[in-house]
Amino acid sequence: MPNWYYEKKDLRNTPSIRDGIDFETERRYRKEGARFIMQTGTSMGLGHNTVATGVVYFHRFYMFHSFKTFPRYVTACCCLFLAGKVEETPKKCKDIIKTARSMLTDQKFASFGDDPKEEVMTLERILLQTIKFDLQVEHPYSFLVKYAKCLRGDSAKLQKMVQMAWNFVNDSLSTTVSLQWEPEIIAVALIYLASKLSKFTVADWTGKQPEHLKWWDMFVQDVTMEILEDICHQVLDLYQQPNPESPPDSPPQLPPSKSSPPMKRANISPVSGKSSPNISNPPPKTSVPPPTVEIEANPIPKHITTDNSSHGGSYGTFPIYPLHQGPPPTQPPPYNSTVPPPSGPIPPQPWQHYQHPHSNSGYYPPSGPTGGGRNNYYPPQ
Repeated sequence: MPNWYYEKKDLRNTPSIRDGIDFETERRYRKEGARFIMQTGTSMGLGHNTVATGVVYFHRFYMFHSFKTFPRYVTACCCLFLAGKVEETPKKCKDIIKTARSMLTDQKFASFGDDPKEEVMTLERILLQTIKFDLQVEHPYSFLVKYAKCLRGDSAKLQKMVQMAWNFVNDSLSTTVSLQWEPEIIAVALIYLASKLSKFTVADWTGKQPEHLKWWDMFVQDVTMEILEDICHQVLDLYQQPNPESPPDSPPQLPPSKSSPPMKRANISPVSGKSSPNISNPPPKTSVPPPTVEIEANPIPKHITTDNSSHGGSYGTFPIYPLHQGPPPTQPPPYNSTVPPPSGPIPPQPWQHYQHPHSNSGYYPPSGPTGGGRNNYYPPQ
């Protein structure tokens, strides 16, 4: 199984940095690509898990490739396209490109080349090879809800704190914390940050034991305050005032796909990753100051129900996610009584070789009332 967690020294020795892009510029490219995925996914009605999965693919891809080789907006569309299929919320490639075209300037969209669909579809194969077909990604959202259910205190303050932590998780996608720490640790750190900023003190929680010094000790072990504060600082850096000087819009792009196809640009050579997150010797950090920041309203999705009677929560607004929405499956129709069911073993039939009616349809039965069709597996492009 690939290891997707890296030391900070690895984040300063990426292919982009070796290609002449400085560290701060690469951070900006990552942030712009991540926010483009979030904006595109939101405008297309995709859920937060699909968007977050696309962003994680984006960050992992550029641990192996340079921003000079693969334009970030093309890669962002490709990551969102793949994430939609993985999270079972697929969108057509042409619809993603159409949405991207409406959000990008002519100069930025020029990196898609003469055939944007072919550019994205070809890059998808490179993306799959780069992430080693490791498609399933966990996110801090579910852990945030799980941990918040165990906290006790004033319901209104708790609601405000959890909403702020949810917004911090959304904003953390623009950073590289998902390349450094597991989602459980990120959820704990951002609840800790939100509790500090909202002045909500966690004094009691469900399942408290004498050996638990902090509320998160019952969920994650050996996590020091330095680790939590390091994650908090990386998220708080997003709210710093931007440089008034307008930075360059984009790195020099290679010619479009006809003159330089993506497959020829791919040279998958990973940087070294850490075998496991180092939580014993984190870099020293000063304590988190309580700055006053304006958190953009980004409500928790409405599909999260309010029934928490079975989870022991004290405020009742953040239960566990339902895996699927929709009506329960219907029962099969009763057996037709006019035709008696078969009884006894079926005698062997003589072998007959015949041409299957769908043998030339690409292994997919035709679409229709009885046939699933190719579109049940991949959306039409």
